[in-house]
Amino acid sequence: MTTTVDHARPALAPITLGGLALRNRYAVAPMTRVSARPDGTPTGEMADYYAEFARGGFGLVFSEGTYPDTAASQGYLNQPGLARDEHVAGWRVVTAGVRAAGGRMIAQLMHAGAISQGNPHQDDTVGPSAVQPLREKMRAYGGSGPWPVPRELTIAEIDDVVAGFAAAAERARRAGFDGVEVHAANGYLLDQFLTDYTNQRTDDYGGPVANRIRLTARVVTAVAEAVPDLLTGVRLSQTKVNDFTYRWPGGRDDAEVIFAAVAEAGAGYLHIASEGRNWLETAKLADGGTITALARRVTGLPVIANGGMHDLTQAREVLAGGHADLLSLGHGALANPDLPARVAAAEPLEEFDRAMVSPTVTVANSRRWRESRQA
Repeated sequence: MTTTVDHARPALAPITLGGLALRNRYAVAPMTRVSARPDGTPTGEMADYYAEFARGGFGLVFSEGTYPDTAASQGYLNQPGLARDEHVAGWRVVTAGVRAAGGRMIAQLMHAGAISQGNPHQDDTVGPSAVQPLREKMRAYGGSGPWPVPRELTIAEIDDVVAGFAAAAERARRAGFDGVEVHAANGYLLDQFLTDYTNQRTDDYGGPVANRIRLTARVVTAVAEAVPDLLTGVRLSQTKVNDFTYRWPGGRDDAEVIFAAVAEAGAGYLHIASEGRNWLETAKLADGGTITALARRVTGLPVIANGGMHDLTQAREVLAGGHADLLSLGHGALANPDLPARVAAAEPLEEFDRAMVSPTVTVANSRRWRESRQA
């Protein structure tokens, strides 16, 4: 099934993001694909997968969430890492392919924390507090059953987490990435610190929102200082992979504190995620404004909006209305790895088919789906 494309194409306008000259406003969102080797090294199949988006016209490509250390950060089996030198060599092939096709690539660094469901490096999980995560492990990523109760991180371990992000950022530079995105969204560790019900701490990392965003701010600063020649960004969200309805309890007031903290910490852009929801569902504030426009106003930084941005009418409204500067696409990009080229040619877009990521979200399953369509 296809969707008719109109001829309004503001997303095709070029933009400079923190010194990165991008050919358009379209970015491929970070999407976990659990397709690396068991030791976390990216494969040739992954290199082809990422390069296809750049060949299809995307100006910016984000890596999937990549674990930064060999302690508690890995979230899934066959998740790629940036924790060892062999990871650097594997990613270098990926980034070279994206760059050769005219795109730029940013590494997203992710610590899974309490919602790790596949980590060969240690048996227990960690979090801000010993609070069991909501819902159950995700079958599409190889998990099943309830999450365990995490162990509360000590202050020394928090320092190790920060150091792990910084070291991984330096490996990202050696791997040829153009930037590093700190994943503080979607229910993973940094977001667990930000979320009131998962963070029950009584020290400097718990309590008011200014304390709960402290770890994210520390990580952003550490990454920016480790790789001053690369663009540093941060991804934030209200919704989570295991809680689609959560909103920051203080609404606009919380958002202003959060955005100001990461900007002061050294972020060069903000990427506001929707976690499987449309932008309209997650971005609207009680006063009628949007959280992405608020992020732009509070920080003065470029903002990337996410959630249904393959819808050209919505994409036009987001950009023309001053709600964001760039658009990141997940499902829309999977169904249309050449989406910018299709939009430029006013060609129809394919609709996302969940069979592309079933029974698991691997690159191989998506490839098989595409081959079956071409047969």
